[in-house]
Amino acid sequence: MKAITLIFISVFLGAVGQVSMKQGMSRLGGISLKFPTLFATLISMFTEPFVLLGIFLYVISTIFWLTALSRVDLSYAYPMISAGYVLVLIFSWFFLNERLNFIRIVGVLLICGGVFLISRS
Repeated sequence: MKAITLIFISVFLGAVGQVSMKQGMSRLGGISLKFPTLFATLISMFTEPFVLLGIFLYVISTIFWLTALSRVDLSYAYPMISAGYVLVLIFSWFFLNERLNFIRIVGVLLICGGVFLISRS
């Protein structure tokens, strides 16, 4: 498998993982990290299925990422992670019904342009 494919699989899985964790945390509602409730909060977080799915996807994403890093320069691979911003924006809009505005769309287009330029080097 080509390194660029490994990178984008990693980025895709990371973005899906983020959306999954957000879905899980939305189901839990606002949490507090204050000491008296910390243990109960952590238990509820790590027993929420969407949070667990997101963590699992991150682990798989990391395996693909490490494989890619064994083949390409970090200065080439790392900027590609910014494609995850694009995917998270799209997935958040589609799956979480988050709002998009002009500024966010322009920002994503700029990120896409930068990722394209780096991929050509």
